[in-house]
Amino acid sequence: MAALRSLGRRFLLWCAHEHNDFRIPEISSLAKLFQIELEWIERNEKKPYILVDVESEDDIRKLMSRTMLIRSAYELWGRAKSLEELHSQLKVLPKEFLDRYSGEDKSFRIRIETFCKHLSAKQKIDKIETLNYLPMKGQVQLDDPNVSLAMLEFYGLDPNSIPELPYDLFFGRWVCDGQRHKINKLHLKERKFIGNTSMDAQLSLIMANQALATDNMLIYDPFVGSGSLLVAAAYFGAYVFGTDIDYIMLHGKAKPTRVTQKQRAVDECVAANLSQYNLSSRYLDVIVADSSLPIWRRNFYVDAIVTDPPYGIREATERIGTTKSYTISEEHAKTHIPSKVVYRLNEMYHDLLNFAAFNLKIGGRLVYWFPVFLAT
Repeated sequence: MAALRSLGRRFLLWCAHEHNDFRIPEISSLAKLFQIELEWIERNEKKPYILVDVESEDDIRKLMSRTMLIRSAYELWGRAKSLEELHSQLKVLPKEFLDRYSGEDKSFRIRIETFCKHLSAKQKIDKIETLNYLPMKGQVQLDDPNVSLAMLEFYGLDPNSIPELPYDLFFGRWVCDGQRHKINKLHLKERKFIGNTSMDAQLSLIMANQALATDNMLIYDPFVGSGSLLVAAAYFGAYVFGTDIDYIMLHGKAKPTRVTQKQRAVDECVAANLSQYNLSSRYLDVIVADSSLPIWRRNFYVDAIVTDPPYGIREATERIGTTKSYTISEEHAKTHIPSKVVYRLNEMYHDLLNFAAFNLKIGGRLVYWFPVFLAT
């Protein structure tokens, strides 16, 4: 009875099997962004699916309009450990519920999707034919039907030990897909201006989601580099700006990153990246500045800070400073280029958190990467 009461409110989120640790934070962030009351029914970072209850299908569509880590969402009609059990559940679905989707004016299709096992076309057709008791009266239409149904099978996580039968079976109505196509749209391969440590499109978009980036927010990156995080935040409607101590990088004068590129184009810069995606109206500027010496007033507030600090591996960690004692004459002050010293990680993150404490609005988000060593 509980399963019947949840019809129309329980949804299966079929995930992309990558960046698993970020699935739950991304969904939680988007639920907050859209003010969705979401109840977790089942979530496991290792498995490729999540079950949630929400108030309506509209809530799921809002989540899916932004997510990068969920492939598809399904209104859940049944979940079982065996095909026989799944059939038993589907056979007792209320007639008034099925009538919404089974009329003669509703074209339909049924798909079989598997995780960790490949099925032949014949095997899929055989499974579909076992569902012939469903009261679908409309025409079968494989392309863009009115109703798309799916059986999803989970065969575990070990490709070297695939069971004969699935561990879990789901059946439901496809609602919509996520936004993974945007990853290719913003892919670094096509990006005008990149550096050695440019954040890839998918992770940039995930960070923008976790920052709750949306229209008219003000988002800042204090280690802006080639501006990948600005592109993602602006793509979701935020106004973006950043700083970086690397004058050569910000001015597009650094050695080209692409192997086939001998020298950089004269117009390579962060602004060119925003212009490439028609986001110039969301771009404020980037400034050469040292994050250890903030240039902003204490009463200047940003809605979010999204950044990927350098770790000293592929990019140097530097700040303005000197180990020597000397005085710059007025004559040389205008053309003087300050010397730099090593910017230790603990100092860098202390300054980042301290800046956020003073200049991030109450309730705003600080989203950043932090290097860790994972023992094997």
